[in-house]
Amino acid sequence: MVEGEILVVEDLRKYFKTAQGVVRAVDGISFSIKEGETFGLVGESGSGKSTTAFTIMGVYEPTGGRIFFKGKPLIGGVKKRPLSLKKDMQMVFQDPGSSLNPRKSIREIIELPLKVHKLYRGKERKRAEELLRMVGLPVEFLDRYPRAIGGGEKQLVAIARALATEPSFIALDEPTSALDVSMQAKIINTLLRIQEELNLSYLFITHNLSLMRNVASRVGIMYLGKLLEVAPASEFFHKPLHPYTKMLLSSVPVITEEEEKLKPKKIVSRGEIPSPVNVPPGCTFHPRCPECMEVCSKKEPVMIEIEPGHTVKCHLFNS
Repeated sequence: MVEGEILVVEDLRKYFKTAQGVVRAVDGISFSIKEGETFGLVGESGSGKSTTAFTIMGVYEPTGGRIFFKGKPLIGGVKKRPLSLKKDMQMVFQDPGSSLNPRKSIREIIELPLKVHKLYRGKERKRAEELLRMVGLPVEFLDRYPRAIGGGEKQLVAIARALATEPSFIALDEPTSALDVSMQAKIINTLLRIQEELNLSYLFITHNLSLMRNVASRVGIMYLGKLLEVAPASEFFHKPLHPYTKMLLSSVPVITEEEEKLKPKKIVSRGEIPSPVNVPPGCTFHPRCPECMEVCSKKEPVMIEIEPGHTVKCHLFNS
């Protein structure tokens, strides 16, 4: 591990056996996250980004590869991990409506991790009040139930619950996708403020590229279980390299003419996303790529570094 890295993922794989065949949801990806940074993992539905987060967090046991957290290897799924590790790694799920127990009050939901990890004994309510204030909710919410508050407020409760154990790393799985624009902004501003105050590291999963422009320090693009490009956020939006990255960026809606000029030339992909059970040989994107060459359908490209911190997996750069 390089000094300052909190999480390192090496050749991570997660396969699922189905009646139709083996789904290679995550297929040999490698990346790292530095202390205090936000690493954004972006891709279309079915790209494997959420499965990556679930595997890192231990919800799924990896099929192969290695994961290191603070220099120590993470072994197996969550049942095999020590309580101290679970305390230090937390997750906020996409749908707070299903991740919050409807039969528990907000106070009970936030106090549960405190009791599990034996934190703030005898002062659980006071700590729960502090956590609600931290995420911008009134303390009166403690006696309410999830059904009595809105979707954005539920997500803020989920964030407060994740913060209860004082973690250093949080995986955020599409935390704003089900919310309106104003509530999205509130959630993002809250996450960024808390990150700065507590020096948290985030793995931010999303399909929204516009969001990454304002949130992420670095961005990785996934497609059919593969990581195709990783770059600092500024380079990612101004100097995209992979044809798939350019395709996604060219389709991002903008408001001003200045923003339109910054977008890559419009790229129209061919065909549909292949089935994850029947992944194309060679480069997985080649059936849809407008710059496809003969080698693309025969040989998988390797990830190479074009500039410091900017890597791409494409035969256009492998020659």
